[in-house]
Amino acid sequence: MTTQSKIQDVKYNNRLASRVGNIAPSGIRKFFDLLASMDGVISLGIGEPDYPTPYHIREAAISSIENGYTMYTPNTGIPELRQELSKHLNSHYHLEYDPDSQVLITVGVSEAMDLAARALVNPGDEVLIPDPCYVSYSACVILAGGKPVMIPTREEDRFEISAEGIEPFISKKTKAIIIGYPANPTGTVMPREKLEDIVQLANRYGIIIISDEIYSRLVYECEHTCVATLPDAYENTVFLGGFSKAYAMTGWRAGYAVGPSAIIAAMTKIHQYTIMSAPTMSQVAAIEALKSGEASAAEMVADYNKRRLIILKGLCDIGLSCYKPQGAFYVFPSIKNTGMTSEEFAHALLMEEKVAVVPGNAFGQYGEGYIRCCYATSLKELYEALERMKRFLKRRGIS
Repeated sequence: MTTQSKIQDVKYNNRLASRVGNIAPSGIRKFFDLLASMDGVISLGIGEPDYPTPYHIREAAISSIENGYTMYTPNTGIPELRQELSKHLNSHYHLEYDPDSQVLITVGVSEAMDLAARALVNPGDEVLIPDPCYVSYSACVILAGGKPVMIPTREEDRFEISAEGIEPFISKKTKAIIIGYPANPTGTVMPREKLEDIVQLANRYGIIIISDEIYSRLVYECEHTCVATLPDAYENTVFLGGFSKAYAMTGWRAGYAVGPSAIIAAMTKIHQYTIMSAPTMSQVAAIEALKSGEASAAEMVADYNKRRLIILKGLCDIGLSCYKPQGAFYVFPSIKNTGMTSEEFAHALLMEEKVAVVPGNAFGQYGEGYIRCCYATSLKELYEALERMKRFLKRRGIS
């Protein structure tokens, strides 16, 4: 950085909005800036399928472009997509959402989360969030002017939250709770009974539930419970989902929010002024995914499950204990026996063995002592990464 640039940084840092200064850079992106210039790295870091989008989905988007379907869509999304999504949620969960007033197509779940926070949170409002959790939850609350209140979760409780654990953190300022199961980074899938208790607690205190269910299709040895299907939850839940993970469509940035029409209308207002509409060809691809993508999704989920079991056994064999995740495509092994912090571990592993993982503290205070490994990569690379990690640990007398 030049001297002139440094002077300009000082000048403009003083003019930035304070709410931006109150959030740290993404712990994932900050770390991966480091490896961008390195060769020969095996990345278990980014949460992204290694599959390309199934060809029939790509072909639908290509065809739409070739036929000149390149204009804006309605703010809330292509009517056919909203109708297909409404039918999809009805067939999977027996939920009824009016495609004209209760469905909003967004630029991924990330935008949906931002819209939900900004539509609901007033300055000073508190929002409950499990810790560890996906990196954007607390940032979205802060950017909306609210205060995230982190609910600790622990490995001995399978990183689950409970109504009893949440209640002491509720105050008169509590406006909402953000939950995201199957969870990133732990892979936890919440049991139905615990979610039912949380719904009842939320209703008792008038707390709105924002449920991020982007990994709902990626569950193993269990079934996903959609929060909005639980007794008394439908009227109080903003349900967020998307196409990125189940259909290998991360780059398309297609997501959605469904829920009470008043909240969806408020989210749509913000969407109108900031995004206008999600990309047209991505919405066309999403329609094809809903109509014909199930077989491809099932094939990928079965493959992720094989990789999950392989990396779990591999981590255990080299001396890292790991809670057995039942969803998403992450494992969250403990590195406490190394005596290193999660950042020290991730940095040293990258420098010495060229294996990229994400430090657990990127996901919150209670993620310290863990690392996140994404197993949505080839078996060949998984085996090689485990071999490198074994060498790394052996040098420290662990493996």
